[in-house]
Amino acid sequence: RALEVGQELLMSLRQRIENLGPYQSLFLLAVPTATVEPLKLVAVAVAGEGHWIAGTAMIVTCYLLSLVLVERLFVVVKPKLLTIPSFAKLWTTILAVRSWIAASFRRMREGTS
Repeated sequence: RALEVGQELLMSLRQRIENLGPYQSLFLLAVPTATVEPLKLVAVAVAGEGHWIAGTAMIVTCYLLSLVLVERLFVVVKPKLLTIPSFAKLWTTILAVRSWIAASFRRMREGTS
């Protein structure tokens, strides 16, 4: 029963997020991103001070948060974000660069085989 309640809450939260406007969605995505990314730098500083275990744990936690929270949130808000012209242009550019890099690696790999 608790699992069903948790799933209902997640679905309700997802619907609320999907109902946000494009700029509200951008802000919602920016908050965890702006929190997690600086924490990665703090983790490196902690490790640099000789606290290797704590620094490593922080880095792993930050990357997990980034992977799980920010990535999942981006998947939900991406359709709204793509309605912002500047974001859509930036996203198209990122995809083009990613495709170019992947094609370059494929050509390099084929040339050395």
